[in-house]
Amino acid sequence: MIQELKEKYLSSFEPELIQEIAKVGLRKTVKEGFSLMEIGQTVTHMPIILSGAIKVLQEDKDGNDLLLYFIERGDTCAMTLNCCLGGTKSEIRAVAEVDSDIIMIPIQFTDEWTAKYSSWRKFVFESYHVRFSEMLDAIDNIAFSNMDERLKKYLKSIVNVHESSTIQMTHQEIAFDLHTSRVVVSRLLKKLENAGAIVLHRSSIEVVKL
Repeated sequence: MIQELKEKYLSSFEPELIQEIAKVGLRKTVKEGFSLMEIGQTVTHMPIILSGAIKVLQEDKDGNDLLLYFIERGDTCAMTLNCCLGGTKSEIRAVAEVDSDIIMIPIQFTDEWTAKYSSWRKFVFESYHVRFSEMLDAIDNIAFSNMDERLKKYLKSIVNVHESSTIQMTHQEIAFDLHTSRVVVSRLLKKLENAGAIVLHRSSIEVVKL
């Protein structure tokens, strides 16, 4: 596994760190829809995504899920890192958006590696920066962007994560992620279709140009 990690996934890490990851990390393959983390769960491992994508959500005061960001190949979850360092329970829900290959790092190694390996420190700090920027963007979308723009950004994200211009999702599933109603999503999707941006099929959406 060491050579595979070095060549395909974690080439920026020191060889010694890759050896440690291979030694203590738990390799895990999960199917689309699998829940990796639930709100209130004790955090015991930090994930590094080797392939696939994980959707990170947070609950609002009414118990509804709010999409924060996706983590993809080479990424980790900043909010999980925060729980690891603070010794707190998870404040997020993490669900596999597609079939994913993950390596789970026991949290007791995260502090040790931060002091020991410069590449790990850089990885952690960059992860915080990227995820924080994405969270600010999500908040900005909710507070200041109209639903048309939020929907377009969401569709672009799904296309990028799935690496396909065909989105296999129902209008209700999209509404769930965008924290709105199915009727609103259906109306806006029809508007995008009329503008030539997408093509609506019975069980999928084909993105032409957004």
